[in-house]
Amino acid sequence: MTSSYRQVNKGSPNVWLLDILKESIAKSDISYDESTIVAKFSKSGLCVACKGSKFLCGKTRCPIIVKANYFLKSIPLMQSEDIVGASPPSVFVGRIGYPYVYAGPLVPPVQEDTTIYDLPELWFGKTIDEIVGFRSMLIRGKHRVHVQKFEEAGKIIEKTRELALAVNSVDVELLLKSKPRGSIVLDDEIQPFGPSAPIRDLRVGNARWDHHIEKAYGDTDLKAAEAVLEIYNRGVFVTKIQRAFSIGAFGLEKNRRLVPTRWSITAVDSILSKDLMEKVKTSPEINEYRVYESRYIDNIFEVLMIPGTWSYEAMEAWYPGTVWNPQGRNIVMFSDWEGYNGRTTYAEIGGCYYAARLAVCEKLVKERRQATVIVLREAHPGYIMPVGVWQVRENVRNAMRQKPSNFNTMDEALKFIASRFQIPLQQWITKSELLKNALFQKKITDFLMKRGSLA
Repeated sequence: MTSSYRQVNKGSPNVWLLDILKESIAKSDISYDESTIVAKFSKSGLCVACKGSKFLCGKTRCPIIVKANYFLKSIPLMQSEDIVGASPPSVFVGRIGYPYVYAGPLVPPVQEDTTIYDLPELWFGKTIDEIVGFRSMLIRGKHRVHVQKFEEAGKIIEKTRELALAVNSVDVELLLKSKPRGSIVLDDEIQPFGPSAPIRDLRVGNARWDHHIEKAYGDTDLKAAEAVLEIYNRGVFVTKIQRAFSIGAFGLEKNRRLVPTRWSITAVDSILSKDLMEKVKTSPEINEYRVYESRYIDNIFEVLMIPGTWSYEAMEAWYPGTVWNPQGRNIVMFSDWEGYNGRTTYAEIGGCYYAARLAVCEKLVKERRQATVIVLREAHPGYIMPVGVWQVRENVRNAMRQKPSNFNTMDEALKFIASRFQIPLQQWITKSELLKNALFQKKITDFLMKRGSLA
């Protein structure tokens, strides 16, 4: 599919999804404003030919129909400009138009504990449907603000920040300028989200702040990276740190700014894993080959640890019909790596690289060990839509919680990995820098051992 869209016109033959929605709504007691429904589609026409039933994209389920089902459930949320509910707490800072961005709270019209709606650390094991359900219920209020002038943005951003620092669900009254508007985008690159609208006013109940985050927020002489590390070492969830980071709660007073949510997630993963890497480098090397495994929402992760000094590689293989290879005929593989001294450029595979690096570093620091680490991931067609970088972090964390398979040689470890994957081992080796180094690069120790045997 392509990432180029246009809105469906009433006279277009491509209104199949809109017709399905209207038919389903007509059978229910839901009243709706037709202007709140926007259907968009890919210019490729593949979805039009398929209509969610022929699986022409190669997926095992149609992600558009999954989104449509939850869109139907969100229609009652679009009936009023006044939303009353308990925010998980959750906020969102956009990136379109940077440095002028839209920021605001995410509020479900649910008056109970909604913590799980936006806390990925509790999501591992949930189905894609459940995750889409959480996200679809969150109504997004939008307020335009300059990222460096948020202190001058008034009450709405001030109250949004109060939410971001809260430790539990907070009662919120979100008054919007218009009825929330939702959209269904016929493309896999867009994560599911709930309806949104500009904010008219925002009222927030008593929010009890996380005292570790509150302390860092109050310290305007503490650098942002130092604040992130200090809070993490106090046991605060990474998601909560990322949320506070995005709303400009950390850093030297003159340098504080809003950070788009997508960027803040990767920034925090990078800051934390970089610090943990330095601790890993001071520890003794492992003395066996280890393979850890995790399987979740049709992603298979095999994590290989090799005796040696710290280096790291993340590899991804996407089958035809998966999120980032929807119409391909062949498996597409990506990889990024770094040596002992780290990397100076942003990883091409994006936030997943840093999320997995954090998870493996946590394990090695806990064990006080050092290793060369390669994270291999196979994404299969059952992974029908992106659910976020958190999935990689929590999948690799889950692998690290399992008892590893231990081997005496590299060949034994690789044969085991080959038995767990469908992709031939040679394809992984060809794409990997660290596997080729481990298999074919001669070491000075090999030379010394050879000389010793001859003596």
